[in-house]
Amino acid sequence: MEPNLLEMSPWRAAVLALVPLLYVFATAAAAAFGQRPEAGWRVARWSAALALGGALLSLVGLLVGGAALMRGPALMTLGDAGAVHFSLRSDALGGVMLVLVSFIGWIIVRYSQAYLGGARGQPGYICGLMLTLAAVSLLVITNNLAVLALAWIATSLTLHGLLTFFKDRPQALIAAHKKFLASRVADLCLLGGVALVGMQLGTLEVDQAVAAASALPALPGALQAAALLLAASAMLKCAQLPVHGWLIQVMEAPTPVSALLHAGVVNLGGFLLIRVGVLVADVPAAQASLVVVGSITAVVAALVMMTRVSIKVSLAWSTCAQMGFMLMQCGLGLYELALLHLVAHSLYKAYAFLAAGSAVEQNRLRQMTPAAPPLGATTWGLGAVVGMGVVTAAAAMWGITPAAQPALWAMAGILALALVPLLTGALLRTGALGAGVGLAVAFTVALAYFGLHAAFGRWLGIPATGAASPVLVGWVLVCFGLLFVVQGAVRIWPRGALASRLYPTLFAGLYLDELFTRLTFRLWPARVPAMPGTLAGPVERKPDVQSRS
Repeated sequence: MEPNLLEMSPWRAAVLALVPLLYVFATAAAAAFGQRPEAGWRVARWSAALALGGALLSLVGLLVGGAALMRGPALMTLGDAGAVHFSLRSDALGGVMLVLVSFIGWIIVRYSQAYLGGARGQPGYICGLMLTLAAVSLLVITNNLAVLALAWIATSLTLHGLLTFFKDRPQALIAAHKKFLASRVADLCLLGGVALVGMQLGTLEVDQAVAAASALPALPGALQAAALLLAASAMLKCAQLPVHGWLIQVMEAPTPVSALLHAGVVNLGGFLLIRVGVLVADVPAAQASLVVVGSITAVVAALVMMTRVSIKVSLAWSTCAQMGFMLMQCGLGLYELALLHLVAHSLYKAYAFLAAGSAVEQNRLRQMTPAAPPLGATTWGLGAVVGMGVVTAAAAMWGITPAAQPALWAMAGILALALVPLLTGALLRTGALGAGVGLAVAFTVALAYFGLHAAFGRWLGIPATGAASPVLVGWVLVCFGLLFVVQGAVRIWPRGALASRLYPTLFAGLYLDELFTRLTFRLWPARVPAMPGTLAGPVERKPDVQSRS
């Protein structure tokens, strides 16, 4: 049961409600100014800045309020209409997410104005962007599952208009069409799960539903079905295999829209699972689906990334892999690490997409840098051993033992393997001195990882869940162990038999998107603009939209 339920003070409720209202105000202003986009952008910039200020003020209020207020949640009911209660929720999880959303939104608004300078349809773009940010903000601060579901649906619909901003680009329209179909299936799963929760627990308020589910000796079949539907919705929204293709192909949309999608909107599946974690953690089938689908997606996407040269396409596959990893963490019950992953990924991916234009300059700098000596299997294996030692030492400093937290130690093993390029790269570039520096940096990273895990778990007050199944923990270790072996073999022998055999299939993404595209286009063909010498009409078969660069 969630502790320390508090009544939210009026000023905190006003600050929370102000954030989405500011975005709505900017939408109305952009529509009113019409053919004066400069004025619309000015209002959008100020609204985004004030929304960020409101989100920061709300988080400061949590920090000043002390531990009880941080762990919350503090609630305020504004009214109700049947089962839909307009209640606001203020806790550390929502506070961190609201600041994250507002910060990314503020950056994207400023970037978008310069990016779209002189383009047609700017008022419509401003309206779509502001409404998307308003819907995401409402999703974060609401305490009602029905409002959360409706806000998520609204986010998807408003984002669709941004993805189809360039209406003369067939590839952009096809990718948006595929996302639209996948999102509607996810919406049905979400609404079905919310309806089952309401019928079984008699409430759609998040705090009450979590408390009621925690008090049950065992979850009935209907609640287990609800957990599966919520997990399925999160996986579909997070573009997991095999419905991932649209996430890779939305690169034809404006760059700031890609940044908004990859750094913000696609992460909402993780937020949903963290918010209602107790409902999913006690359902083995839901946990297993998240772990299996998430780990397979992470491994496959990481391997496909190795075949890509295009910066933006590689970033898109990276998002697919990171979302799989985040959902896998949720399936293992490591919600605090999932949130840490969500925040770090959002900040990194927003920067990476908005800075993608400097890729040519960065590539030239790499070409002028002397190549590192070739990597050997002994060095690669030694790096893994040293990485294990570094992570074990860092975990011991935080008092983390394998027997008590096997799922966390599975993450520690993955972290150790992830540190190998850092350790080996420093050794190969600068010898013993560089190896010492690399070792110190790796230890600092591991120490910070476990420290942030402890801090998020303590400050966020995420309800404790049962230990993950040993079978799932073993599955994760096997998947990422194989990934490490394959990546190592390809790096050591880039022209070897294994790399030559895997490259064509991995470059095609295992052909999974082609199969999904054919299915969706049979159900609902997309309409695309006419190309020179052709007639406009529905697309009955999938064109070659997969990036070949």
